[in-house]
Amino acid sequence: MRILALEASTTSVKAMLYDSETDKFESVAREYSDDYSTVEDVNQAEGVYQQMLAVGREVLNWRSVDAIALSGTWHSVFLCDQTMRPTTPVYLWNFTGAKDICKRYREDEAYVQRFYQRTGCMVNAIYPVFKLELLREMGLDVENSYIMSQGAYLTYRMTGERVSTRCLSSGSGLLNLHTREYDPEILAEHRIQEWQLSRLVDDGTAFPLRQEAANVLGVNSGIPVIPTNSDGGLNQVGVGAIRKGVATFSVGTSGAIRLSSDTPVIPDKPSTWCYLSPKAYLSGAATNGCCNCTDWVKHHFFPSGTSYAEIESGVAEEADTPVFLPFLFGERCPGWNDERRGGFLNVKASHSANDLYRAAQEGVLFNLYQCYKVLAEANGAPTEVMLSGGILKSPTWTQMAADIFGVRMSVNDVEQGSLLGAIILGMEQQGLIDDVRDYKPTVVRTIEPDLSRREFYEEKFARYLECYENNS
Repeated sequence: MRILALEASTTSVKAMLYDSETDKFESVAREYSDDYSTVEDVNQAEGVYQQMLAVGREVLNWRSVDAIALSGTWHSVFLCDQTMRPTTPVYLWNFTGAKDICKRYREDEAYVQRFYQRTGCMVNAIYPVFKLELLREMGLDVENSYIMSQGAYLTYRMTGERVSTRCLSSGSGLLNLHTREYDPEILAEHRIQEWQLSRLVDDGTAFPLRQEAANVLGVNSGIPVIPTNSDGGLNQVGVGAIRKGVATFSVGTSGAIRLSSDTPVIPDKPSTWCYLSPKAYLSGAATNGCCNCTDWVKHHFFPSGTSYAEIESGVAEEADTPVFLPFLFGERCPGWNDERRGGFLNVKASHSANDLYRAAQEGVLFNLYQCYKVLAEANGAPTEVMLSGGILKSPTWTQMAADIFGVRMSVNDVEQGSLLGAIILGMEQQGLIDDVRDYKPTVVRTIEPDLSRREFYEEKFARYLECYENNS
């Protein structure tokens, strides 16, 4: 039996093919072409779909497949007319055009609290509900349009069904986490009617593949297609973190810490988010600045061709590095301040460019540690932390993460967690496994914290928090 996973992420399309007879995985990934992704926070819905089919066809290479599972990102939104023709670009999670609208909403503390407690989402420009307000202010005909996400559009084009999984819709700001349905009060407040939204379905529901998509992929029509779930939710499945008490900690272009739970976990004070993943609730924190910040420092402060290892080896003032606030791209968790900006503080003439780089590494982790403390308070400390992302390319930075958090971190053998999560959901749907919760990847190494560095980093973290509070 073969299962195909297809994903449209923020910057690329991906495909993975699993063969149960050989227990082998094959994958292909391609960055979006300029024709369909003209700026970093906007895409073209149909172009993304076509490119996703192309990588699917490539990995299949004329082989048959028994099931398909889809993956995409949370928080995208665009409009279609009533023939399902897109009338706007796709506005991605990192499109912040609605920040002024959110600033006005945040002046009403009662609204912020009520919205957060019902949806698990903060009043922030990443959420589609506020992007729709912006489109209305731009003069677009929101009231007479279908409201789509990129993920729901992928499902529609492959199956003809205008549906969305509860997992994917939980990142829209329109879903009530407690009822797991669209929230009538929020829809009314934002002048949205339920007919405009995709019908909600459970995360493992499947629909038959349309002939048109089958022809492009080179497979039989009618095979089951599992609608798009979010890549963040599927990653929890793929790395074996659907189990309670297991935290995933990703430090890539952006950062995220996620914990699965059986019930919604929404702190009294808006700080972390809570969505749905397949089979569970997902309590988490996400940050905008991680490897994109260290890349920025490397690009602006070092000669072209300088390696990351060379930069790290040149740090001279480890005990007295500047403080770096990693908000070059705005703030998500924990403060959700669209207008917060980053940069270096406490810089001395004796500091070198290498020291600035180390400060950036520390600042990224301090922001995530700040989020981790809030999550641990709300959920309880995790029993296991799984580390992934670009941080693993740097042994120094990886060890720093374990030292700052003061916990053992494990690295597993999963390279494409969200794609693998989609495959595992397909395996359950096809009866190859009883429950996705049974899957647990192989741990290839562990990083033990150096507890002798605990006090050193706690003092640095205190300096970071002081600068953070004074920069609100």
